Amino acid sequence: MQQTLSFSPGKPITLMSHILVWAIVGVGLFFDQPMWLNSIIPLQFWIKNFVLLGLLVAAFYLNAYVLVPRFLFKDRTREFVALLLLTLAAVLLLLSVTDTELRIPQLVEAAFKQHRPPPHAHGRHFDFPLLVITALILGVSTTITAIQKWQTDQQLRRELEQQKTISELSFLKAQINPHFFFNTLNNIYALTAVDAQSSGKAIHKLSRMMRYLLYETEHQSTLLSKEIGFISDYIELMQLRLSDKVSLLFDTPARLNDVELAPMLFLPLVENAFKHGVSSLQPSNIHISIKQDQSLLILKVRNTLFADLPSGRTTESSGIGLANTRRRLDLLYPERYRLEVNPCTTDLHYEVQLTLSLQ
Repeated sequence: MQQTLSFSPGKPITLMSHILVWAIVGVGLFFDQPMWLNSIIPLQFWIKNFVLLGLLVAAFYLNAYVLVPRFLFKDRTREFVALLLLTLAAVLLLLSVTDTELRIPQLVEAAFKQHRPPPHAHGRHFDFPLLVITALILGVSTTITAIQKWQTDQQLRRELEQQKTISELSFLKAQINPHFFFNTLNNIYALTAVDAQSSGKAIHKLSRMMRYLLYETEHQSTLLSKEIGFISDYIELMQLRLSDKVSLLFDTPARLNDVELAPMLFLPLVENAFKHGVSSLQPSNIHISIKQDQSLLILKVRNTLFADLPSGRTTESSGIGLANTRRRLDLLYPERYRLEVNPCTTDLHYEVQLTLSLQ
């Protein structure tokens, strides 16, 4: 992957910050003159420091834009180290040539005749401070570029994960909706043969629910009141086909704190209760409650189990909806939910409780 640094010249604020930093470095170089010079600094020393600043700038960005991305990040470490040392040597060599062309040694010698120099100042010697400064500039360049790449990679991974999350959520919602419509339309079809008026009401409620699915679920969140309204419509729709043997109770908060949450979280759990907790021959009951406790939202669904069902059938047949709900919760509310399933209580009921932190 081509490395793009965040200090691209195309960004005005970043460009100004780089200009400011190099201006500070330049001021430091221009005012750090040898103490043994006269109060009037020769023009040659100003030119030398200007050349030095240019070499340091060139070395910094050569390393940042070429050496590190094309060699270090490509696991060509040996070549990178060799080129880095070559760059360091080139800076020192070019500055030495500049000294010669500007006759800096002769100026130093002339200054020695007027001032008593320290013992090590006689003759030409290796410029160790320049080596340290250049190595430091190259080190800073490498470090900044590496950090920028790490940040860019992290951002890319977050964006990819976000796209993956959005895709998975869309897929999971697409699995829920056809399943819901298939069951509901079958119920309405069965109802038309016995009660045309009730089937008309059912179609009206279904159209209202479809409107909710079309417009609300396109967003990342919806209001709790709308989600409760959707579940209420669904329950009333299911009641149209229930016999007198089914006892149904739906509890909602007396004072609703209308918070936002992901749409269609409750439906799979509620739908399973109607699918597996209703019998036309035996008495059965369904209890659905939604409670709020400060920042916690609690949904509890409880329905009857029947002895004629094979062991584990309820859990297995509700697996798709439950698995989809758990996956959505993992993506949307990581470490902020608790989904508890009790497939068989002591009084032969199936219970599922979702506790969701919306803070």
